[in-house]
Amino acid sequence: MPLIGPKQMFENAYAKGYAIGAFNVNNMEIVQGIMGAAQQERSPVILQVSAGARKYAGQTYIVKLVEAALADAPDIPVVLHLDHGPDFDLCKACIDAGFTSVMIDGSHLPYEENIALTKQVVAYAHPRGVWVEAELGKLAGIEEHVSSDEHVYTDPDQAVDFVRRSGCDSLAVAIGTSHGAYKFKGDAQLDFARLESIGQKLPAYPLVLHGASSVPQEFVDMCNTFGGSVGGAKGVPEDILRKAAGMAVCKINVDTDIRLALTASIRRYLTEHPEQFDPRSYLTPAREAVKNMVAHKIRNVMGSSGTI
Repeated sequence: MPLIGPKQMFENAYAKGYAIGAFNVNNMEIVQGIMGAAQQERSPVILQVSAGARKYAGQTYIVKLVEAALADAPDIPVVLHLDHGPDFDLCKACIDAGFTSVMIDGSHLPYEENIALTKQVVAYAHPRGVWVEAELGKLAGIEEHVSSDEHVYTDPDQAVDFVRRSGCDSLAVAIGTSHGAYKFKGDAQLDFARLESIGQKLPAYPLVLHGASSVPQEFVDMCNTFGGSVGGAKGVPEDILRKAAGMAVCKINVDTDIRLALTASIRRYLTEHPEQFDPRSYLTPAREAVKNMVAHKIRNVMGSSGTI
């Protein structure tokens, strides 16, 4: 099966009350782990590439890794998505390279400039059959080039105006999630009344949650037990995310949890096997840790198991 756009994925997810997992990829082992989980769970999946991952691995390598994944699992519906595209030029480069979905992140810009930038990407993407995600509001925290010291929640009425005027196909909304591993100091709370209002004002329109990693404590503890220093990390509880997936949220992003699973496994293996220096020895269990964690997310957070 070739790469597809997310339109049908999101229509199915919206109608049946689940979400599609959008998992960030950086290397071969992460791609293999995600695809192994998608095969096991019989779920569609979005492989998403940040600007940082594109710079690290190289666009050609990333695209070829995804092509290999499609050849190895031809029955799995896969979207290749640019996560947090910072400008028109990067979105254009990814569209030209075969990405089937791009996010243009103008959330840091004044409102009218965000609309104008999103419209520019839409005008290039749509004639080429590429989906466009945009963002309205700001998430606190840090993820690569994306940084904010405060939450700016998405205004429901403004969301309607933004979608109408920009022409974007899906919208990332700010309702209390945060980028990075340090999301909450107290109890986690999301503004479900705001999410419900946006969903009612934009019926059948797919919304997106960024900053939605749960930061599993088992991986935080494993990192710290085997030489790490990941103190105070706290994510979004999975039952809260599952509730959002049952509303208008059709795409949930996961990045931090993948990094934690991979790194915790590597730290543990190298501590327990100090004589090892073959990368295959420690990357094999790391890949399996990514697979198991992603399978858990698909099954218990997204609710998309068995949908293909």
